[in-house]
Amino acid sequence: SDVPDQALVNSDLQSALAEARQAYADSNPKSLDRHREACEAMPGGNTRTTLHNSPFPLTVVRGEGCRLWDVDGHEYIDVLGEYTAGIYGHSHPVIRAAIDKALNHGWNYGGRNENEARLAKLIADRMPSIDLVRFTNSGTEGNVMALAGARVFAQRKGRSGATKVMVFHGGYHGGVLYFVSGGSPVNVPYEYVVAPYNDVEGTRALLAKHGEELFAVLLEPMQGSHGCLPGDVGFLKMVREETKARGITMIFDEVMTSRLSPGGLQEKHGVIPDMTTLGKYIGGGMSFGAFGGRRDIMELFDPTKADSLPHAGTFNNNALTMAAGVAGYGEVYTPAAAAELNARGEKIRQRLNAICANDKVAFQFSGVGSMMTAHATSRPIRTAADIAAGSQDAKELFFFDMMAAGIWIARRGFVALNIMIGDAEGERFVAAVEEFVTARKALLQAK
Repeated sequence: SDVPDQALVNSDLQSALAEARQAYADSNPKSLDRHREACEAMPGGNTRTTLHNSPFPLTVVRGEGCRLWDVDGHEYIDVLGEYTAGIYGHSHPVIRAAIDKALNHGWNYGGRNENEARLAKLIADRMPSIDLVRFTNSGTEGNVMALAGARVFAQRKGRSGATKVMVFHGGYHGGVLYFVSGGSPVNVPYEYVVAPYNDVEGTRALLAKHGEELFAVLLEPMQGSHGCLPGDVGFLKMVREETKARGITMIFDEVMTSRLSPGGLQEKHGVIPDMTTLGKYIGGGMSFGAFGGRRDIMELFDPTKADSLPHAGTFNNNALTMAAGVAGYGEVYTPAAAAELNARGEKIRQRLNAICANDKVAFQFSGVGSMMTAHATSRPIRTAADIAAGSQDAKELFFFDMMAAGIWIARRGFVALNIMIGDAEGERFVAAVEEFVTARKALLQAK
């Protein structure tokens, strides 16, 4: 038979992975030294769990355009794009000029500044669901505040029994709203109903069962951290119809996905939620988050009203982020630029999948537009089970091979293209993946 023995394949994969790990360690002695120093003052040398990987993470010393350099002098093409926040590449001249100008005028006012209303107007004009918007310092904060507002909104509408929020298996809404692996001990202590993503009947049944108890449904129109799992449009429309009928606030977390069309995936799919949370690149690559939505919900936060909800945050409107956001979102990532970047991403993903299909390997890329994730499985990626079927060892081998090829990518195989990536860099990325598929073909057997 020409079908390889799976035990032999697994053994060979383990050997290849051990060899790749060792080569990585041998090539990066200065990063190892930096990691050991960091361990003296931070738990595991880490202050952001996502950036840890074994045997140790690399230390970056410089970024320019679409390239990064590590402390050992290696140069990389950056296809990670700071997990979607780095859409402008590194030190984009338009944003740099806006930040320089802001610095020249001082950066801690303790007062209003002229750019916050400009950025708010840009967002309200582009996002179909947003009439009014408030800023935060991260997407996590945006989600926390949106849920808090939705709960009070339900109470004031006479739904005092609505104390639960529906989320989805594989959902990620920040460090305290984490459902990728079934939940996190540090999650905000709401009562959660965890539904199956892309399962129309299963989710509809849960909405029918818990409808009176739910004040909000929070979901991503494409799950980002859970492997770029696109939401089926029919599934998203069902959730929209059911929540509207039951008076439940539907919140789209578009912290990652708002980049995927000029008005986010809500515009692309024609599914308009009651509230939307934002973050990442809209602040020009600085610390940024936001929550917005229907006027009647967002007016809960209007401080001119007697019973308004408090929402503080020293840096919500900080001068640097507001200036960078107006320049980046208003001048650089225009609707035309969004269309162009996502068309480029679609073409690259199609080429990568054609390479994988041509070599008949259990490897593929899911996603939409400029966001994609590698999966070491031949199953179509539609559910959490499809993602779980992939070989984690093969994905880790992909990570090490990409790093060795000078491609900066997430350990979990995540890619978010930035606007600085040109044709030559796109070709380098495609060629590196093709080399991986060719060289590792015997280890990428169907699962």
